[in-house]
Amino acid sequence: MNILGISAYYHDSAAALIRSGKIIAAAQEERFTRKKHDASFPKNAICTCLDIGKISLQEVDYVVFYDKPLVKFERLLETYLSFAPKGFRSFVQAMPIWLKEKLYLKTILKKELVALGANKSLYPLLFTEHHQAHAASAFFPSPFQKAAVLCLDGVGEWATTSVWLGEQNKLIPQWEINFPHSLGLLYSAFTYFTGFKVNSGEYKLMGLAPYGEPKYVQTILENLIDLKEDGTFQLNMRYFNYAVGLTMTNRKFSKLFGGPPRSPESTLTQREMDIARSIQAVTEEVVLRLARTVRKELAVDYLCLAGGVALNCVANGRILRENLFKDIWIQPAAGDAGGALGAALSVWYEYLDKPRTVNKTDSMQGAYLGPQSNEKDIRTYLDSINAPYEYLPDDTLFPKIAHVLAEENVVGWFQGRMEFGPRALGGRSILGDPRSPKMQSVMNLKIKYRESFRPFAPSILHERVSDYFELDKTSPYMLMVAYLKPEFRLPLTEEQQKLFGIEKLNIPRSTLPAITHLDYSARIQTVHPETNPRYHALLKQFETLTGCPVLVNTSFNVRGEPLVCTPKEAYQCFMRTEMDYLVLENFLLSKPNQPKWAKDEAWKQEFELD
Repeated sequence: MNILGISAYYHDSAAALIRSGKIIAAAQEERFTRKKHDASFPKNAICTCLDIGKISLQEVDYVVFYDKPLVKFERLLETYLSFAPKGFRSFVQAMPIWLKEKLYLKTILKKELVALGANKSLYPLLFTEHHQAHAASAFFPSPFQKAAVLCLDGVGEWATTSVWLGEQNKLIPQWEINFPHSLGLLYSAFTYFTGFKVNSGEYKLMGLAPYGEPKYVQTILENLIDLKEDGTFQLNMRYFNYAVGLTMTNRKFSKLFGGPPRSPESTLTQREMDIARSIQAVTEEVVLRLARTVRKELAVDYLCLAGGVALNCVANGRILRENLFKDIWIQPAAGDAGGALGAALSVWYEYLDKPRTVNKTDSMQGAYLGPQSNEKDIRTYLDSINAPYEYLPDDTLFPKIAHVLAEENVVGWFQGRMEFGPRALGGRSILGDPRSPKMQSVMNLKIKYRESFRPFAPSILHERVSDYFELDKTSPYMLMVAYLKPEFRLPLTEEQQKLFGIEKLNIPRSTLPAITHLDYSARIQTVHPETNPRYHALLKQFETLTGCPVLVNTSFNVRGEPLVCTPKEAYQCFMRTEMDYLVLENFLLSKPNQPKWAKDEAWKQEFELD
């Protein structure tokens, strides 16, 4: 039985195909349209999933959408009425879209599916609740028979925080916190206020936090959020504008923090760094209190997480270090994209009541669920543009790339199926040597074209993670932050300790400076031979050569661009940046050998800055 899950029309549209409970494919629409966080109907993602599954749309038994639009419309109307007459401008902007499109979503979905080849009569079209889809995406692929499930995001229909008990093939709702009181929207409000893009720049705020001091924590707790001991909370809406306005915060919020929001792309000041540190500390405290409450109320040993806040890997690391649970598992596509997968799994397990079996890891297959380019297509493309290349078998390629990396070269690594979710996991990655003191600045400024403070993540052989980091669990999806062990840290001099904020940026913190953040932490990916044997083999070769089982891993794209999907996009990104080598499966390309590339800076306008 084939079930197609869809998320669309808000942000991060995606499609997922499951067959008799097995995840066959999943992909985000942005990867095909090249528009980051694309919210449009995911026709390309759907067609890709069907192609991978080798079926037509007419062979799909159920289509399910990850949201209930009528309930969301009810929330919209109730919110505007409760705040009236405030929000009239926002109301006038929102209503035409709802009255023309979103209110009649079932009809629109059917039209879009028919245009893709579905029968006009159409198979059953189902709808899950938003947080139900999140919870299903977190629990059903997890390695746990029984677990608590905590979903934290901006807002679904009404829920912003929800708790579930997952057992076998059932998800039993426990309790929820409703809009406008939202941890996700609180964090997004600070994302907006510090000059980053909402629903895109939250991870920048998290990355900026270690450069600041938590001087605004009490300001936030005393004015913005009424946080209870059990982790439940209410926001003081007098400081926010997102419920009915066109901005996240208002003048009262600005007064509280000593001035207006930072203009995007302007200079970052110590204020933004201190604000980032403070809201990160508050977020971690909320998440920890909620986790303690869930553990106490449900008396379970395991926790699953989903929703956009579950991408806050610093908070995830705190939960793990508190030892509240034996283990936690986070859906790698924790945001709205993962809702497509959760909705499909919910139909299989909950609607159809099918039995569930678990394995020792999970059923996400390493999140390598997207399309794959074959050797013939790669060769045809490279020949068509007269790009010189070498074709090397694995036993030659991996030692060669290990040497290239050890010489401080930067390598584009395009292998296997594309990742599902926001993280590059060794399928569409840019790689570097973590021991190099210059690697962070080179990769940020000359390859990614992004802010210099942004940290890079380490990929490490899973069997070596506890040798280097204070982590005794796997972290295959780069969703856990842990600290580097003391023996690899470099102590600061007295002069260095006196520095503040961004002044600390270029001071090596460890023997792996390219992946060590200011507080000696790192966002870790453990690499496993079962899910990515080629990437694991490369890391083994690098360890054999250098004694270091770690590589810098960042996403194969430039700032504002979605992850590259095709060999053409990988080659263009390679040529437009100062990458040194490109590996497309077994094809190796060296930058000096390539045809002259026209230095046209206009391409940077293709991608809207995040």
